[in-house]
Amino acid sequence: MAVFRVYIEKKQAYAVEAQGVLSDLCSALSLEELKGVRILNRYDAERISAEDFAAARMTVFGEPQVDVAYDELPEVDSRMFAIEFLPGQYDQRADSAAQCIQLQTQKDRPLIRCAKVYILEGNVSDEQFEQIKKYLINPVETREAALEKFDTLEVSYPAPPDVVTLEGFTEMSDEELAEMVNRYGLAMEADDLECCREYYKSEQRDPTFTELKLIDTYWSDHCRHTTFSTQLDNVTIESKTVSDSYKRYLDLRVKLGRADRPITLMDLATIGAKALKAQGLMPDLDESEEINACSVKIKVDVNGVDEDWLLMFKNETHNHPTEIEPFGGAATCLGGAIRDPLSGRSYVYQAMRVTGAANPLTPIDQTMGGKLPQRKIVTQAAAGYSSYGNQIGLTTGLVSEIYHPGYIAKRLETGAVIAAAPAENVVRERPAPGDVVVLLGGKTGRDGCGGATGSSKAHSTESLTACGAEVQKGNAPEERKLQRLFRNAEAAKMIKRCNDFGAGGVSVAIGELADSLDINLDLVPKKYEGLDGTELAISESQERMAVVLAPENVERFLEIAATENLSGIVVANVTDTGR
Repeated sequence: MAVFRVYIEKKQAYAVEAQGVLSDLCSALSLEELKGVRILNRYDAERISAEDFAAARMTVFGEPQVDVAYDELPEVDSRMFAIEFLPGQYDQRADSAAQCIQLQTQKDRPLIRCAKVYILEGNVSDEQFEQIKKYLINPVETREAALEKFDTLEVSYPAPPDVVTLEGFTEMSDEELAEMVNRYGLAMEADDLECCREYYKSEQRDPTFTELKLIDTYWSDHCRHTTFSTQLDNVTIESKTVSDSYKRYLDLRVKLGRADRPITLMDLATIGAKALKAQGLMPDLDESEEINACSVKIKVDVNGVDEDWLLMFKNETHNHPTEIEPFGGAATCLGGAIRDPLSGRSYVYQAMRVTGAANPLTPIDQTMGGKLPQRKIVTQAAAGYSSYGNQIGLTTGLVSEIYHPGYIAKRLETGAVIAAAPAENVVRERPAPGDVVVLLGGKTGRDGCGGATGSSKAHSTESLTACGAEVQKGNAPEERKLQRLFRNAEAAKMIKRCNDFGAGGVSVAIGELADSLDINLDLVPKKYEGLDGTELAISESQERMAVVLAPENVERFLEIAATENLSGIVVANVTDTGR
């Protein structure tokens, strides 16, 4: 089939993005000779008729009131280049365009590919041209695109490789295990692998690579809070005020009968709540085996009648992802914060954002090696957070950014949300053998592979280009569908237990639901072919939920999900094998 192309440019009076890029480039890179920037969104389409493409030209791709459309690039005596997402990265613009055309034509969804073309007006030297491209192209998520037309948009993906068994693992020496940590880029340390070696000796077999990556994901700081669980053997405090507080903590441990337990940061953080509970001062605390969000019982006046509701709150940090890919990292920080109480069947009403950055006015040429400029991190993170919040319809009441040179090493990106749900809609039951797990929502891709472990590693100057796949791509409209579904009382009451696909993907989201499960990775819906078993097991592609249902409820639940244009499929069964 033919590939059709169109370029869409905002009319000059509405070219806000181009004016912003011009201002940013001139001030950040001191480009006095740069006189203007034009931005054209390029759309290529296949599996669509010429008539349907023409109909979409100024209804889907552009708007006649504010846009101009071109069949060919304008003939100008100016430098130009194009930027596109890396293969495997989610492109919301292309996906949304394809969905809109499908709605408009009531036919099969076409293939759409997008790029952004920049035309630079003025006397820009070769050196300045390369500076501009380096500033605008983040190698973690994008690359320079060819300007020529495509023969086809079809992509041929190689068949996924077979699962590799790590032959000889149980016989490896300590030195060989230490070398394996570096070779595979594991978040675990050599001591952890030694523990794995002893386990698989007891199993009388060698592990597969997928198994090792799954354990590495579970063991990451992001999933099990390794740092907070580290035993503190020797504590020295110089401040008398802090020392007095620490002594009070030690006294509380004795009163609560916890003196024989390890001293950890996690114990320090949670002992206050334990003490209040022991004193009977937390009667409204909502406790369950589900680990979704902090939850308390409240009364809500609904049309003059007091109803029992659950109030939930959750915070999320996305420091590492936002450091290397500011827009996507901050967007999925908010998305991840929403998904935790959402998996508790509650609706999110309000958000808060607190971040930390170094001085964003620092000249670009003083950027630390291997880092993005602070200016770019600050501005793009703000854009990413607001983009996700605006699309999902969430009010952020407080936005605060703290500037301190300490944040040069690692940015702070924190999102917090508050949510609520009628208590009667939240049914919490222990999964029983025979129950099934439905994967609901978005499809799985390579975006987010290794995100949990990536946040736990030490990073170097190569991290910016090596960690591209670790940052998830948010899809706020898909999450809106999940919100709408979970507000449906009939659907919500069928859910025995639910977990969002945050850190660790299938392995953790489904693995945490029950003590023993059979998971069929072949059934996991994919964004594209070529994903291997390891990628399917640990990908953190966003806007997905794992829902435990009784078998007799599956058909009706999926019918209700379909009314919100949500797809779902049974991918796992609860067993009683203990494995």
